[in-house]
Amino acid sequence: MSERQTLSYLQRCFKQARIQPQTKFGQNFLIDLNLVNMIADSADITKRDVVLEVGTGMGSLTTIMAAKAGHVVTVEIDHYLAPLARAEFASLENVTLLEQDALKNKHHMDPVVIETLRSKMEAIPGARLKLVANLPYNVATPIISNLLSIEPWPSRIVVTIQRELAERICAKPSTKDYSALSIWIQSQCRCDIVRIMPPTVFWPQPKIDSAIIDIQPEKVRRDRIPNRAHFHDLVRKIFLHRRKFLRSALFSAVKDQLSKQQVDEVMLKMELDAKSRAEQLTPQQMIELCELVRAVQSETQA
Repeated sequence: MSERQTLSYLQRCFKQARIQPQTKFGQNFLIDLNLVNMIADSADITKRDVVLEVGTGMGSLTTIMAAKAGHVVTVEIDHYLAPLARAEFASLENVTLLEQDALKNKHHMDPVVIETLRSKMEAIPGARLKLVANLPYNVATPIISNLLSIEPWPSRIVVTIQRELAERICAKPSTKDYSALSIWIQSQCRCDIVRIMPPTVFWPQPKIDSAIIDIQPEKVRRDRIPNRAHFHDLVRKIFLHRRKFLRSALFSAVKDQLSKQQVDEVMLKMELDAKSRAEQLTPQQMIELCELVRAVQSETQA
């Protein structure tokens, strides 16, 4: 295992296979084995866990996790790279490699991936789902975001992503990084940045820093959101107009359903003034705002 994730080993394997890392797939391979182990260790993987890995790479993290997990479902979109990864863990019976995109589109996980996870979880009493991966940069946001929308709901997410994205996920209200994504994730999870990583620990080297982020979903938080699909959609629409005052952004998001007077009534009930902005609201305040909007929408449609 010690040699498998070194730069020289990766370069030799790629040369023999006559392939190159694919920028279009966001491929940056982690070449520091200590950091690969840190990702797996941070997720506290046990035999109860079915682990989803998106971006199999050469299978180094996959193999480490398979020794701890009940099952690992690993997804690799690169059909030239997948056979190299498969050779690394060919003898492991608790690894399933899916050669495909993990996403159906930017708003949904691929149904084959979801059904495979459900199937593997059915075979393990009290199974938990965890996402643990060195995520390809180009799919990091939709993978994390969409996974919080599905059943089974993940019990842990430990992933390597862009530092900028990690900071956006963990951002506090009234800061420049606070966004719809911050609210969506923090409304359901605790989030911590485990480690910042320079470009030098990857091959090829990205132009930006990366981070290992630990996202811990909490059912008590999730249960505060009566309708997650409505909440997710409305928060996203409001932040499409984040430069506007909240009243204008909210009206733009619901103008086909609510009048300006109804939007003003929602603002009044929330005790928000005309100069309030979306990025000032905590996740809990945003939940309350979205529920008030949903209630008015239901009355209007009745």
